[in-house]
Amino acid sequence: MLLELVARIVFPTVLVLSIYLLFAGHDRAGGGFSGGLVAGQAFLLRHLAGGRMDDSSVLSMRPPVLIGLGLTIACASAFLPLMFGGELLETAIYKFTVPLLGEIKFVSSVILDTGVFLLIVGVVLDLLRTLGSGIEADAEAAARGQR
Repeated sequence: MLLELVARIVFPTVLVLSIYLLFAGHDRAGGGFSGGLVAGQAFLLRHLAGGRMDDSSVLSMRPPVLIGLGLTIACASAFLPLMFGGELLETAIYKFTVPLLGEIKFVSSVILDTGVFLLIVGVVLDLLRTLGSGIEADAEAAARGQR
C-alpha cells in the first residue's frame, strides 16, 4: 500500500524529469535515450506498485505503436537534411523571439531525440507488458488449480 501511494506521487514528477532530460540533452547531460530510460523507470515503478497499467490509464499506450512511431520519427529526422542538400544527421539551429518568453533556440536534433525517447519508452512498456502477462497467466493457472 505504501509503495502504491509513493508511486502515485513520484510517477508524474519522474515523467517531468524525463521530459526535462529530453529537452536539455543538446546543451547538457541528457537526451532522448536517458530521458526514455528515466520515463521507463517511472512506468516500472508504477507497474511494480499497482500491477497492470492498462486498467487505470487515461490514455492507452500500445508499445508496438510507440516503438514504430519513435523509429519513424528518428529515421525521418536523420534523413530529412539529405532532401535539402545537407548531410545525414545534420543539425540546424533556429532562434526566434516569443513575447513574454524572450529568445528561444530550437535545435533540430530534438526531433531525433524525441524519436529515440518514444522508442525507448515503447520498448520498456513492451517488456513490462510481456513480463506482466506471463505473471498474470501463472497466477490465473495457480488460482484454477487451487479451486
